Amino acid sequence: MPTATSVTRHFHDPAGTITLDETARHRRRMKMVSDNGIEFLLDLAEARLLRHGDGLLLDDGQVIEVRAAPEDLLEVRGRDARHLLALTWQIGNRHLAAQILPDRILIRRDHVIRDMLEGLGAAVADVSAPFDPEGGAYGDAHGAHGHGHAHAHHHDH
Repeated sequence: MPTATSVTRHFHDPAGTITLDETARHRRRMKMVSDNGIEFLLDLAEARLLRHGDGLLLDDGQVIEVRAAPEDLLEVRGRDARHLLALTWQIGNRHLAAQILPDRILIRRDHVIRDMLEGLGAAVADVSAPFDPEGGAYGDAHGAHGHGHAHAHHHDH
């Protein structure tokens, strides 16, 4: 079985594609099957978030292109750039994975967060789109994947 031990952005004519949601794209080692049936082992040195458009370089020279599957998301828009920036801060303060675009933010659907954002004056819409959130402060090795955690500080400011 071919093995992918590296990720590249420089390739042409991939042998296949693999379509995964954001959670399934955060991987280090696992058996995978491309959309067109090529079986391979993903065996990276460390876990990372595979990005839409990445190529998984197989040891037989083939490349499998990573595709981000559409997911159920919230599209968040502000009244202006300053408002959008304030909304982005609120989302980040809650440690939510977010894809930050010039005119909007994409986050996972969550009715509590939706209510909060609408209460802050955001325009919020349900969308289905590929989700490619920002990397975390420590890069894509840990990335911005959803996870529960506890810490000693409070968010009541």
